[in-house]
Parts: sequence; structure tokens; C-alpha cells
Amino acid sequence: MNNAPDMPLKAAIIPVTAFQQNCTLLWCTKTMKGAFVDPGGDLDRLKAAAEQHGVTIEKLLVTHGHIDHCGGTGILAEQLGVPIEGPHPDDRFWIARLGDDGRGYGIEGKPFEPDRWLKDGDQVTVGDLVLDVIHCPGHTPGHVIFYHAPSNLALVGDVLFQGSIGRTDFPRGNHADLIASITGKLWPLGGETAFVPGHGAMSTFAHERATNPYVGDRALAG
Repeated sequence: MNNAPDMPLKAAIIPVTAFQQNCTLLWCTKTMKGAFVDPGGDLDRLKAAAEQHGVTIEKLLVTHGHIDHCGGTGILAEQLGVPIEGPHPDDRFWIARLGDDGRGYGIEGKPFEPDRWLKDGDQVTVGDLVLDVIHCPGHTPGHVIFYHAPSNLALVGDVLFQGSIGRTDFPRGNHADLIASITGKLWPLGGETAFVPGHGAMSTFAHERATNPYVGDRALAG
């Protein structure tokens, strides 16, 4: 990522679990307070990354309730003594089954109750940073994304990927809802906006509108 010295927000992407899920360590450069977004596992690696960057973790943020994104969240929150914010309450049923899903996928998973459920239009703070919360159902019903307008950066979980989109064949997934979330909630944030997906490389909304075979402008016009 472009972590220029004068940027108010800096971020480091740390792939975790066998699914190589992109956990993001983001922090406020003024206060050096930070958050993990989707700490799904490999907790020792995450804590080492925060220490390496000199970041004090003050909360954990969750985009949605799938095991690779939040299996370790409740455990890490207890270890660090910090609150959990997100996702939207419609993903409560996913979080309730983290123990069973963890055993099925070979990932440590523990159900948790967020200190704050999030809804569309909410905001979360990390240090002096303020991020907008946008509810983007489709991959899961309670999926949210986090958007920092001053940095033109969005953390979109499994809604959108470079060259692909989120799966909708899981319980309560909905393809039409996913397409509506991408075109109606993400595209209006602007083509210059860069995004961190839940897996794989970063991209921009402009690049995906131009090239994505599932949700690009040409694909949807076809």
C-alpha cells in the first residue's frame, strides 16, 4: 500500500489461515492507535505485526461472520482486552456457528458477541480516524465494508475481488443483492478508490468497472 509519511492512515495486509484471508492492520499515524480488520487466525503473527509497526490495538473490526474472517476475533479480543465492532446483526447466525465451522475447516473458531453491531450509515473510529460503515449484503446478509474517504481506501471483505466477486452459494447468500451492493454502494465511492479485498491483491473500483468479468460495466451491460 501507499503508506506515505504524511498519510493520516497507514495499513498493512497480513494474510491469515489456510484460506490466506487478508487481515488488515490499520492505524492512525497521529495517535499510533490501530485496529485489526477481520482477524481470522494466526493471532501471534498479528500481534507481532502490531508490535513491529509500533501500533497499540484499541479495537477489532469485522466485515462478516465467516470463519476465515473472524474465527480468532473473540479469542484475540480477550487476549488484548479490546472491544469488537461489527458486523451487521444479520450475520449473528454465522458467528454462532464459528466453533462448528472451525472444526470443519481446521481453523480455531470461537463464537463471540460484538460490543457493537454495525448498520448502514454508522461510523467507526480508529485513533483520530473516522471510517464510514456501509452495509453490503449478498455474500452474507450482514456483510459491512469500511471506507476512509480522506485516504480513498475501502476494506471490502468478500464483496469484491480483483477480477471476481464474492460467492453467494452459502446460507442466505444472494447474488442479486451482491450485484446491487457493488454497483449501488461501492461504485459511487469513486473509481479512484483503492480497496483491500478479503483475499488476493488490491485493486481500484475503476479497474474493476473496466475489467471485472462479473460486475464490470461491459459485463453488466451485456
